[in-house]
Amino acid sequence: MLSKNYKPFFYLFGLALGTYIIHKCVFFFSEISTENFHYSLEVLYFSFFGISSLLYLILLVVKKKNFEIVGMAFLFGTFTQMLFAYLALQPILKNKTGETSVEKISFFVTFVLFLLFQTLLTVRLLNEKR
Repeated sequence: MLSKNYKPFFYLFGLALGTYIIHKCVFFFSEISTENFHYSLEVLYFSFFGISSLLYLILLVVKKKNFEIVGMAFLFGTFTQMLFAYLALQPILKNKTGETSVEKISFFVTFVLFLLFQTLLTVRLLNEKR
């Protein structure tokens, strides 16, 4: 039997898979080639899913030890994720070709989606009784 705290991992996976399929379909029907992208959609979604899962796992541990600092742990984790995303985005930002605008938008859309997913999961975690 699954604990209620670990069900959100499956929700996160379902949301990630659903948005990945939609993202891929938009590129397919818009005939946008992703061959020249620095990071493929699969790498982006897999890495953001891993980071989001790790952050949620850390929040569960923090919740068990000290419920009072879960919000601060979330803010620190989100800041760290933004720092890593910025560092990962550097090669795309330095590329000055016209094709990178689609890649930049794709990167930011993926980042914002996972940030939204994390925020929703954290709000649900904070609204639970200890």
